[in-house]
Order: sequence, then C-alpha cells, then structure tokens
Amino acid sequence: MAAIIKETQSIKEAVTFINAIDVNKFSRLISRIIQKLHLKGERTFSEEEELKLQTALSLDKHALNLVLETAAFILEQAVYHNVKPASLQQQLEAVHLSPDKAEVFSQTWATTGPELVERLRQTIFAPKKLEHVGWQLNLQMAQSSQAKLRAPSAVLQLGLRSEDSEATFMEGNWILSTQTLIKAGR
Repeated sequence: MAAIIKETQSIKEAVTFINAIDVNKFSRLISRIIQKLHLKGERTFSEEEELKLQTALSLDKHALNLVLETAAFILEQAVYHNVKPASLQQQLEAVHLSPDKAEVFSQTWATTGPELVERLRQTIFAPKKLEHVGWQLNLQMAQSSQAKLRAPSAVLQLGLRSEDSEATFMEGNWILSTQTLIKAGR
C-alpha cells in the first residue's frame, strides 16, 4: 500500500513532540481527537483546555497546535484511505513515531475507526443534498390554430435539503424541439 503519511518537515517536528509525550496522556489525547474529528468547524479543545494541555504535556502553544493538527491529519488520512490498523501502525513507525505511540494510534483506530468512518459518511459535505428527483414529460399534439403540432415540454423537480433546514423543491420547465427528442432517442 502507498504511504498515506509523507515525512514532511512539519510531520518530523510533530513526531519529535509526540514521542516526548507520556503514552497514557497521549492515549487520552488521541481518544478525544477522534471523538471530535467528525465535527467540522468545532474545535477539539477549548482555549482553557488547551492551556491545561500545554502544562500537562509540557508543550508551548505552537508545539501543542502542531501535535493536535498532526494527530487529526493522521486520523483523517486513515479515514480517507480506510487503512487497516496494522498498516497504520507500520506507516507511523516508518515516519519515526515511537512504537508505543504508533500502537496507541493503531488501537484507537481499530476500536473507533469504523464508527468514525460511518459518521463521516452520514455527514453532508456539500451545502445541499439531493433527496428527490421527479420528472414529467408533456406532449402537446394540437391547438386551436394548428391541427398537427408536436410541442414536447419537460418538467424536472429536484428536492434539495441543507443540513439545518427543511427540504426545498426546485422546478424547471424546458421546451424541447422535435430534433432534440430525435437525437435523444438514438
């Protein structure tokens, strides 16, 4: 399998900080990050919690942010590539993460990964989600001024829903020429 985590300068720096963290504290940190990973636009830790983390982990603000962002990035990559826990551990060790920290990632991913993948599948990434498609084709065959008339028209109805609102319906009418119908029929 191709590497999902490239050893960039930022990753190298984060790995140095992560390797210095106590494994029990790191395990709780990763658990919290994975619990909040599916909530886009929401911070994993409040400002107050981050200050406490800086003290507990003996990291400055920059180092803590780098550790949090890198851990979230690793988990996001695991979700995106739907990687197996053993492969994740192997790839983390390849970027020089200590085996005990790589095992924490792997175990946390093994227990909570499938649930996270399912939650992210349910999340709407686009502003609106298509929920309903309806269509109708009408063919006008005659009118009072014209005996032989073929005037097709189509009505397409799309039901859209955004995350925080009721479904809205959009309709569009199209007048189709006979040539369009013949081309579409071939």
